Amino acid sequence: MFCYIAGDPTHHEVRVPVTPATAEGLTKLGFKLHATPGFGRDSLYRDEDYRAAGITFVDDPADALRRAGLVLRVRKPPAADVGRMARGAVHVSFLDPFNEGELLAAFASAGVAAVSMEMIPRTTLAQKMDALSSQASLAGYAAVIQAAARLRLALPMMMTPAGTILPARVFVIGAGVAGLQAIATAKRLGARVEAFDTRPAVEEQVRSLGAKFVKIDLGQTGQTAGGYAQALTPEQIARQQAAMAKICAQSDIVITTAKVFGRKAPQLVTTAMLDGMRAGSVVVDLALESGGNVEGAREGGDVVTPNGITILGHGCFEGTVAHHASQVLAANYAAWIAHFWDEKRQAWRFDPPDEILRGCLLTRDGAVVHPQFAR
Repeated sequence: MFCYIAGDPTHHEVRVPVTPATAEGLTKLGFKLHATPGFGRDSLYRDEDYRAAGITFVDDPADALRRAGLVLRVRKPPAADVGRMARGAVHVSFLDPFNEGELLAAFASAGVAAVSMEMIPRTTLAQKMDALSSQASLAGYAAVIQAAARLRLALPMMMTPAGTILPARVFVIGAGVAGLQAIATAKRLGARVEAFDTRPAVEEQVRSLGAKFVKIDLGQTGQTAGGYAQALTPEQIARQQAAMAKICAQSDIVITTAKVFGRKAPQLVTTAMLDGMRAGSVVVDLALESGGNVEGAREGGDVVTPNGITILGHGCFEGTVAHHASQVLAANYAAWIAHFWDEKRQAWRFDPPDEILRGCLLTRDGAVVHPQFAR
């Protein structure tokens, strides 16, 4: 099958969905891989390594899209690309389906089977395909590294002949995959770490990493079937902010990771909270791409508040470690393909649809088939 690996220039995306290692495996499954020259350069993957793995380079992306039975990319495509694809083709990428109704309609109209990597269910069988988790883990790591680079303090405690340097204090809000990795990274660097999550069940995980779990009485909270935190009421958010303001004021680094899947991220750190922090402190918003947790955070650059707080503005922290982010992301894609591809028949195993496919397949045979998005 002809497979086209599409770039994402409109999103300034530096990650790639195929590495030389996964390209070799897909070639052995019978896929004829095609891409434009230099597509892996920003992730430090060389054209010569891709050629050795079986990828053929093309100069006409539009023609490649028309010929492809499988299209792989990281981000959602422009509508024009959907219209160029062949009927019956399969398109796999992140698709932001809760906010892209028109794009799903375009996929259905074009007769393309659209697969959303965000919608991979969080089950044991699908663990190797869980791209959200693989990327969130690297984002949590990168958030600490980026914050430490801007903080004009050392993170670990140091005993010197001139005196003792106390450890920096890090406060992580949200103990999902990204938050737990941020906690682990900050602890490895020697910081004193505190963390909060609306789900009491994660306290044990936080404590196992050596961090202090902050308890705030919010009343009834919990998590969704997919493991995500449930949305809080406005009253719960106000109570949470009041308690967190005291901890933020004592912290050198604050990292927010609170996302509610399919909805705008809650604003947790307000201007008033920032005003109460010490000059030189750093705040990292890992939910910026979905609306942001921090008031005043901005995509495309750091913001320095009047009282000297630096707010890191980056919509894709995993992209700052693009080589390894691509390594694990490409493995997620390859696992999904291997699960649904019948090598003997050289055809997809979509019938009958299993639990994974029911979760991530959004359009097929000219219709939106996912029950959450079908009208």
